[in-house]
Amino acid sequence: MASDFHEVRFPLDVSLGSRGGPVRRTDIVTLASGREHRNSRWAQSRRRYDAGLGVRSIDALHAVIAFFEERRGRLTGFRFRDRTDWRSGQPSKEPTPLDQRIGTGDGATRSFQLTKAYGASYAPYQRTIAKPVGGTVRVALNGVEQAVGSAFACDPTTGLLTFTAAPSAGAAITAGYAFDVPVRFDTDELDIDLSAFDAGEIPKVPLIEIIP
Repeated sequence: MASDFHEVRFPLDVSLGSRGGPVRRTDIVTLASGREHRNSRWAQSRRRYDAGLGVRSIDALHAVIAFFEERRGRLTGFRFRDRTDWRSGQPSKEPTPLDQRIGTGDGATRSFQLTKAYGASYAPYQRTIAKPVGGTVRVALNGVEQAVGSAFACDPTTGLLTFTAAPSAGAAITAGYAFDVPVRFDTDELDIDLSAFDAGEIPKVPLIEIIP
């Protein structure tokens, strides 16, 4: 994702007015008896957004056009703030180092991927977090917060957490963070009708998540 991804965030004021969320792909076969066989085609969900709902002024529209042109349409990915899901815990709460269990020490492994769990009892979904926001990552070992820089470092372009010394065997590794969603434009054309825009019609700016 390095050469075809720009570590820049889509205009925040526009993204805060967008709509969208996770999408899954499920095949359903209905038998003659009326029973169903269901099969999930995707192991991971994929988020889709329409950022056009956040465009409220000509200036905002100009900013989106400039952003689109610099990304060359669908060619290059970028960061997007999902206002409903952008922290390791609830969106309204600051991240804590105990928010997410991301691994268990074995005395040898030093690197761990940031993840976020959805659900608990039945079939929790583990989502890879590849675009944490720099300076927000907090980490704890067995409940004790570790010092960033001296005890660990986190690559904000991959979400890979690396400890200076490997956590001891059995140590619970937890983390908290803010994060962006890696996305790209899902169109190579922005069809903008200014007369319709002035009349209150919202342009469509489709975005789709890039799976790490």
